Amino acid sequence: MGNKRRFGDRFDGKLIRNIDAMHFIMPLIYPNRCDNEAFISERIDLSRLNSYLEKKNADNPEYKYNMFQVIVTAMLKTITLRPKMNRFIANKNMYQRNDVTAAFVVKKVFSDDGGEGLAVVKANGDDNIDKIHNEIYRQVSSFRSGKGDSSTEESMNIFNKMPRFVSKTLVKLVCVLDRHGKVPKAFIADDPYYCSVVLTNLGSIKLHSGYHHLTNWGTTSVFVAVGERKNRPFFDDDGNMTMTDSIDVGLTVDERIADGYYYSKTVCLFKTLLENPELLDLPLSEEVEY
Repeated sequence: MGNKRRFGDRFDGKLIRNIDAMHFIMPLIYPNRCDNEAFISERIDLSRLNSYLEKKNADNPEYKYNMFQVIVTAMLKTITLRPKMNRFIANKNMYQRNDVTAAFVVKKVFSDDGGEGLAVVKANGDDNIDKIHNEIYRQVSSFRSGKGDSSTEESMNIFNKMPRFVSKTLVKLVCVLDRHGKVPKAFIADDPYYCSVVLTNLGSIKLHSGYHHLTNWGTTSVFVAVGERKNRPFFDDDGNMTMTDSIDVGLTVDERIADGYYYSKTVCLFKTLLENPELLDLPLSEEVEY
């Protein structure tokens, strides 16, 4: 009964009806997602994560576990346990997304002309890092073998083949449909900006992490940029410095979906999971201390 779709709900989310005055008013006076971005940066000590990956790969699996898979799983668990991070605002209303999903680009070949594929991982509460790893492997293998393709890219190519005045008019119409949650499902089936979180592994192309904008198109309220790993200085409480393998992670969030305290606790959980990755062997829905 609780899952029954009611008037005002969308196909991808349920309208939040009992909401405090501030979060009701904010979308009305600040309607655009890109005007309401908050950026948070964290530095992650990889010492325990490296040891964890060594253990996971000790049996030489066909597709080795890697740092990015850990980050994807940690973010999926974070959003599962912190459900306000799975909210989005559309047409000045706030919705709770039905599914927990993560999207990221897969480079088929590391070259200037190498094509790209899109991986979209839908998580269930009983999933753990092993299930997420296997799903990423399935999609990456498909893309790099040439079998995978993006239906979103195919849809965009249709507009590209039309006369400019026709395509511009149709795109305006699609943007109106997007605002009201009426874009055909087939059109956005592989659109990353209809997922809970979009991640980009900038470290794989030797770039630093940093701010990455959200978009007014779609429903994504969280973007995660992962930077290049390298030894960086860490200081203990006495001021002693050690050089430690680390990454910088940047999170851009829609500040309208929650408050600062909620974001602070969310980032604390995310960092705890990355620095204690054995917690990802547990189901995504299982609570942890942080």
